[in-house]
Formats: sequence, C-alpha cells, structure tokens
Amino acid sequence: MSEEPRTSEEPRTGEEPRTSEEPRTSGPLLDIGEVAQRSGLAPSALRFYEKKGLIEPAGRNGLRRAYRPDVLERLALITCARGAGLSVAEIHRFLVARPSDADLRARMNARADDLDEQIGRLTRLRDSMRHAAVCTHEPIVDCPEFKRAVGRVPTATAPVGAPVAPPAAAADPATAPAPSRPSPSPSPSPSPRPSSS
Repeated sequence: MSEEPRTSEEPRTGEEPRTSEEPRTSGPLLDIGEVAQRSGLAPSALRFYEKKGLIEPAGRNGLRRAYRPDVLERLALITCARGAGLSVAEIHRFLVARPSDADLRARMNARADDLDEQIGRLTRLRDSMRHAAVCTHEPIVDCPEFKRAVGRVPTATAPVGAPVAPPAAAADPATAPAPSRPSPSPSPSPSPRPSSS
C-alpha cells in the first residue's frame, strides 16, 4: 500500500504541530550578547527597552535572553528616533500606532515640522563649520563668510531658507534725546484788592 504524500503543513513524527498564531522566525535566535554587539547598545539598554515594551524576547538561551533577528531593525529605528529627540514614550506610542489614531498623526506631523527646522539649522551650521575648518581669517569667528553662513540659520518661527532680519540696534542712553518736559502752566495773577474808602 503506497504512502500518501505528506503536505508541508503536516508535522513530522514526534514534532509539535505549529499553530497559525505561532510567529515564524527568519533565522536562528540571537542571544542578548550578540544583539548588543551587532546593535551597538549595551545589554542594560536592551533590558530597559524590553521593560518599556519597545522590544520583546523570543525565549531564552539558557539563562540569557534570546531575540529574533528582526529585533535589530527595531533597535535601529529606536536609535534613530532617540537621536531625533523622541522620548521613549513617544516611540512606544508610534510602534503600536494604528491608522485610526488621528491624534498621533497630528503629533507626528508637528514633530516632522520641528525636524525640518532642526535640519535647516544643522545644515547651515555644518556648512559654517566646514568653512571654518579651512578659513585663514583671524579670528575665524569674525570671518565674513563664516558670519554669513551662521546668519542664514533661520529662527524657530521663520521658514527654512527665509532671510533673517538683522537685530535692531540697542539705543545708547548717552546719545538718546532727553524726553521733552511739559512747559509749566502760568500761575494765575492775583486778583486786585478793593481800595478802602
């Protein structure tokens, strides 16, 4: 009697059946030491992110935590977001966000605007630093090109690339005109005293 072909979904003899909810790994698990080495983060940072719900272990390798390989992508995203100034709470909310979260969408748009302003300032500061690295003006900070590059850094309320108005000169109290004093009103003349008869 011929044996019926076994489908790929059927477990081999002695294997536990795989449920549809069981996550599939894209490779062997990485223990916490290897994840720390490949991500550039300390094991204490990984445990902290795990405590805050940003990552989760897939099991244990003896007494050591073990993670799926895709945790490295999650950690790269977390590191990038932290470098951009996002808090751990903001990152956690972003990681669990759904398209229906309108409030989070508004927050992300506001954060993107802040990053645009920051990128503009840092780009101009980078250009001024590169000029300063080869500048021969003494002192460097008085170099017209350096001042011009720094002066193009927009304020927080000005759009990126908009010219920045020079600051208004402070009034010199020594040369400022004295305030005009009101002219004194003439004192009333005394009324004539009647003559005695």
